[in-house]
Amino acid sequence: MLTGTVLPTESTPDSSLTPRMSPACAQLLARFKNKTAVCGIVGLGYVGLPLANVLHHNGLTVYGFDIDQRKVDALLDGKSYIGHIADERVQELIADGRFIPTVDFSRFRDCDTVSICVPTPLTENREPDLSYIENTGRSLAPYLRKGQLVVLESTTYPGTTRDVLMPILEQISGLKAGEDFFVGFSPEREDPGNPNFSTHTIPKVVGGLDADSLRVSVALYEHVSKVVPVSSLEVAEACKILENTYRAVNIALVNELKILFDRMNLSIWDVIDAAKTKPFGFQAFYPGPGLGGHCIPIDPFYLTWLARRYQLNTKFIELAGEVNSHMPHYVIEQTSRALNRAKKSVNGSKVGIIGIAYKKDVDDPRESPAFEIIEELLKLGAEITYHDPHVPQLPKMRKYDLRMNSSPLTNDWLASQDVIIAVTDHTKVDWQLVVDSARLVVDPRNACKATKGSREHVVN
Repeated sequence: MLTGTVLPTESTPDSSLTPRMSPACAQLLARFKNKTAVCGIVGLGYVGLPLANVLHHNGLTVYGFDIDQRKVDALLDGKSYIGHIADERVQELIADGRFIPTVDFSRFRDCDTVSICVPTPLTENREPDLSYIENTGRSLAPYLRKGQLVVLESTTYPGTTRDVLMPILEQISGLKAGEDFFVGFSPEREDPGNPNFSTHTIPKVVGGLDADSLRVSVALYEHVSKVVPVSSLEVAEACKILENTYRAVNIALVNELKILFDRMNLSIWDVIDAAKTKPFGFQAFYPGPGLGGHCIPIDPFYLTWLARRYQLNTKFIELAGEVNSHMPHYVIEQTSRALNRAKKSVNGSKVGIIGIAYKKDVDDPRESPAFEIIEELLKLGAEITYHDPHVPQLPKMRKYDLRMNSSPLTNDWLASQDVIIAVTDHTKVDWQLVVDSARLVVDPRNACKATKGSREHVVN
């Protein structure tokens, strides 16, 4: 059942509407105030490690938990595996002893708070895969103690914290949520590579199981960024789903218009540039080779799955998912047509992919459309190589295991390819060199827009 809580504020005195603060709540708030609180973070990836970095920077001691020993070893050696966190910063984290990476989940008992930042992928049937959350709950529960705060940050459908995570914690620990320990939800809002917003500048939406859970959750995340308290766990969970579904639907709109305008011999990029001159009522979204990252390709399907449990069909959202899922295939169709005009077939052609990361200027390949494009082209008989200044080797993914190393971006490599596909528009890529040296370029990102000279061999 989706239920709400009353928001406690400093301007609202204790009353029947705002329950009196428990001693355990007051004690934890005091630990935050004097910065003696110890924070645990489960999952040291693109969400967890930046969160640990900010909490440490703001004076708290942080335990970082991960099941991947390689990540823990790298951090202990002072090495970062995330592009926007430098090795030097990791060395600072380790040096003063206030950041402790570990695979020993028994150290949960040493933490006052535990923030769960683990993946929430989809199954093969596009249904929510909550196994990472469930396994984390089972690992945490034996060490759960009274007075601790557990916060889920993983993007998920409304009701997950209350109906999935809490029962696991209660059944194994024997403790009662809201009485013995606090529970919160605060959706991660990371945007790797964004030069304007980062962990400490993006507001943190926070929901709590009850008034005390909200109080201590707010106190935790006040050490991260501006906090936006909301009325329930479910509102906080739904907030993130709405944010990403909004983006997915609007991207689907321009992706569909891209296909239409291609047939009309119109540039979608010129149309968007014209439309965004309107100072109100329009926000620019851009087409591409397909959605990537951990959120936008996945979150709308969490919502459509939940809707079916309530006997509703979210046709609009499902259609957007279908449009976006088709875009890698549309890029392959564009490539095939472009090669045909050059009197070549995909079978036997050398295809160079520029960009493996799911967005420009990051090293994050999760859910990148590049993998689907590469796999489908390989099935069609193409010879594939790639260049990405941020991804020197193709990592093993949940669905793909393609063993390749990045080729240098040279005139010889570009000239040796029958076609170049610009999957990711990295700033570090010399797009003028690409246009000057490549025989044929398929550019679904409009990466070559600013290049000079003839662009007759560039297909947008």
